[in-house]
Order: sequence, then structure tokens, then C-alpha cells
Amino acid sequence: MKRPAPLPLPLAQAPAPAAAAKPRPGFPARLPAGAPAPVARNPQQPRPPLRTVTAPAAAPVAARVPVAPAAVRVPVAPARPSGVGMESQAVRAAMVRKIQAQGVTHPGVLAALQAVERHRFVDSALVNQAYEDTSLPIGLGQTISKPGVVARMLELLCNGRTEKLGRVLEIGTGCGYQAALISHLAREVYSIERLKGLHEKSRENLRWFRLSNLHLLFGDGMLGYAKGAPYAAIIAAAGGNQIPQAWIDQLAVGGRLVAPAVNASGGQQLVVIDKTASGIVRSELEAVLFVPLKSGIA
Repeated sequence: MKRPAPLPLPLAQAPAPAAAAKPRPGFPARLPAGAPAPVARNPQQPRPPLRTVTAPAAAPVAARVPVAPAAVRVPVAPARPSGVGMESQAVRAAMVRKIQAQGVTHPGVLAALQAVERHRFVDSALVNQAYEDTSLPIGLGQTISKPGVVARMLELLCNGRTEKLGRVLEIGTGCGYQAALISHLAREVYSIERLKGLHEKSRENLRWFRLSNLHLLFGDGMLGYAKGAPYAAIIAAAGGNQIPQAWIDQLAVGGRLVAPAVNASGGQQLVVIDKTASGIVRSELEAVLFVPLKSGIA
């Protein structure tokens, strides 16, 4: 039976500017062909001190893809996948129970995993594996991360808070699954993808969900997105030799950044950076395996 044509999304409402805050970008925003300027800082002002807290090492965790700005709002819904029994909430509930058994307890993260239909973000040939705790190919040599890995990083991002986060920047939209989850945990989300094919795919995947608080950007994620800063939280799905300074500059005081980074032995570790009034606190957690962080667009 044909589904009735969905109604178009309403025009985005420009958020009210906070007192003495910098102007917010309009939507859809479109970045210039070149790289966006990083957040301005006084060169005479010393950078905040850095101290590192190393947590006990854990087994490597399988991870996911890219990094990632011209911005586009998420539009209207395509047809549902059918004939695979994936409409049942029970299938997702079983996945959520497995993830909860792995130690993820944040109620907002678990609720988002239950609400967002992961099978909408994978190819039709793979929908029967959509709710397994495994990574799956999404094209262009990239993958959708294991739900357990995504849940772990989102729980770290929330930092024990049960209220919604403010504005969040995601580096690496991929197929859009993690962006959809973050939209349940934050008041506003900017998600950047550097691969044009994946940027377009994520737009199509996310049409169905009508997420008015999610803004997709195509461009170089290593530069962040200065026009939307400062961010309450930043999350990345690719690992470089170091965390780009632009991300730290664009993080609000009191904010948290979660990303993989290369360690001294050449492997990757999950890194958490907390930006405090007195400086930067860096915590190195379990070993992970993400694709390399790259600059530019493709």
C-alpha cells in the first residue's frame, strides 16, 4: 500500500541570540569554498594548561568512519524499507538490552537507541543485520559504527547529565545514524561530513525523521564549524595524530569533547577533553580503531 506523501518541513526558526553573544548563522547555511576561519583568539593570551589523566587500558573497540562544511537542513521522508520485519520495536529493544549489559546506563542514550530505527541507515541487503552489534558498510569505503561503540561515546559525551545538552558539533556524519541519536540528546546539532556522497546519503536517510534541530554540513571537519561555536559538546568519528586545536577553541568552557586520537605507541585511544575555567583536562581511555582523520573534502 502506498504511503501518503509527507508534508514538507517547516522553515527553520532562527534561534534567539543570547545576550552579548556573537551572531548565529542562518539556515540553510553555506560555507565558502575555502576553509572556515577558526575561532579568533588573542595571540598574547597563553593557552590554558594541559594535564593528562590516563584511565586503565581496555580491549580494542571496533569503530567507524569519517570526518567532515555547505549546510543543509534535513527535509522530507522517503518510503520505508519493507518486508524484513524491522518495524518491530522488539528488535531494537533486544539490541538495547545487549548494549545495556555492556555497561551503558545513561537513560537518554538508551532511549535514543530505542527510538532511532537503525535499519533506515543501511543498504537494503543488510537490513537483517541492522540491529546486531556490528559495524556495516555504507559505501565509499566507510562503515556505520557498532551500536555499542556509538552508545559508549554518547554516554561519555553526556558526562552523567540527564538534561539535554546545548549545541553539539559532530565531526563525520557518515550515514547519519549517530547524528539522529544526538538529536535526541541535544537541543541543536551541527553535523559535518567531508565526503560529498555520504553527505547526500545522510540527507536522504534523515528525511524520514523530520529532525528540525539537526543541521547537516558538507566540508572539512578538521576545521570544525566556527559559525556555530561555542559548543557544549563535540564528538568525532575519525582519529588523527592529535586533537585539532580548532575543535578545542570552539568548545565552550564547561564543554566536553570525545574523539579517538593516535597515542605514543602508534595505536588509537578514545580521548575525552574537558574544557574548564582553569584549563584543559585530557583523559585517555580504552584502545579503539577508527579511520584516519583527514582534511579537505572529496
